[in-house]
Amino acid sequence: MKVDGRCHCGAITYEAFIDPSKVALCHCSDCQMLTGSVYRATVQAPRDSFKLLSGRPRTYVKTADSGTKRVHAFCPECGTPVYASAVSDPPTYSLRIGCLRQRAELAPPAKQQWCRSALSWTMNLERIPKIDRQ
Repeated sequence: MKVDGRCHCGAITYEAFIDPSKVALCHCSDCQMLTGSVYRATVQAPRDSFKLLSGRPRTYVKTADSGTKRVHAFCPECGTPVYASAVSDPPTYSLRIGCLRQRAELAPPAKQQWCRSALSWTMNLERIPKIDRQ
């Protein structure tokens, strides 16, 4: 599936091809901190399909507990997290779902990882009242 995405202010735009059934959630404490939310939702785009159309993201290299380093790219203007990848020669880009124009067309997440770090209430939101607008 071809997707296009952008940061909140529109300074960074891109396109890529993804498998819409490969959405994943990560509950690790690093992802919670880096997103400012309770988990990170992503889908992988092969390197050869990812094309930055405008803007130049700033990057931050995070070192995991395992020692693995990951580049996190974000808009220098509005701060929107856009993608993450391996530091050198990345095979894929981990695109942030919220930046994709086609996000509503993606399948529900196929997996969740680092669930031991998850906030307990994130595992079942069905009982929380829903309001369409505020």
